[in-house]
Amino acid sequence: MPKPKYVTYILVIFVANSKRIRVGRLGEIVFERGLYFYVGSGGRSPAARLRRHIARNKRKFWHIDYLTSREKVVFAFVFESRRRLECRVASCLGSVLPSISKFGSSDCRCKSHLFYFPL
Repeated sequence: MPKPKYVTYILVIFVANSKRIRVGRLGEIVFERGLYFYVGSGGRSPAARLRRHIARNKRKFWHIDYLTSREKVVFAFVFESRRRLECRVASCLGSVLPSISKFGSSDCRCKSHLFYFPL
């Protein structure tokens, strides 16, 4: 059986109190109290990518860096597949949860890769 080629992950980020965060070119975004689900892909080194997301002190390169440098990643779902699933997973989450428009999706046609569940 061929080894899976792609890694997709969902970060679960807890925002305890509502706050405004400037997110690169997206500008200022209000993050309400709740859980946020970010869909990404692992690239060549998924473990390194996840360690980077969890780290608080980092250069801000991706949209998610602005959020994870201030808020805690509480869980990560990671799965492997033979096909790219990042956008499909984002689409599925977007069908049941509100999203933060254009967040994490500047390199694809998705509406967003960040979804919100109020607490």
